[in-house]
Amino acid sequence: MMVAARVTTRTLHRTVGLVMLLPFVGWAVTGTIFFLKPGYGGAYESLAVKTYSIESSVSVPANAAWLEARLLKTVLGEHLLVRTAAGWQHLDARTLEERRAPADPEIRALVTDAFTANPARYGRIVSVAGNVATTDTGVRVTLGWSRLALSQRGRDTDTIDRIYKVHYLQWTGIEIVDKILGGAGLILIVLLSGLGLKLFLRRT
Repeated sequence: MMVAARVTTRTLHRTVGLVMLLPFVGWAVTGTIFFLKPGYGGAYESLAVKTYSIESSVSVPANAAWLEARLLKTVLGEHLLVRTAAGWQHLDARTLEERRAPADPEIRALVTDAFTANPARYGRIVSVAGNVATTDTGVRVTLGWSRLALSQRGRDTDTIDRIYKVHYLQWTGIEIVDKILGGAGLILIVLLSGLGLKLFLRRT
């Protein structure tokens, strides 16, 4: 009876081990990538608009509603960015009127000017859709006009995000299914550890 129970435990331990082999390999490989971080520098590089010194006499008036004010000059001219209780606003530095969103040629000029920081990564713009510019190197640059901020995302960023999903068992893209997979994985790890401990104690 004892031998049968031991065989059952060993068989169950081996079965669970085989089931967990794929996620274990996935965790090991993706964990190594997270530890070494190859290509992370470019994938998550911070991209900023290129600014120039302000030579003209532009004064920023006091406004009790402004929590913060920034005066900048880019290839598109002067910009006044102000933060209020409602959020950021992009104003014309001279008229203090809200500055309209840029057209495609202006976005191209602003983003292309920013590419001088790392031309090898960004290449040249091939299309503009809304506030997103796509380059011939596969990088997508998004312009946040209210804060005059840029964010970039390339094929390498997408790859790292997919690796992240593999590591955390987000295999299907369906939240409820991925949660079930993750929970099942944790349960099987505990079961595998318990069975291994049980077999070890029986030998001692």
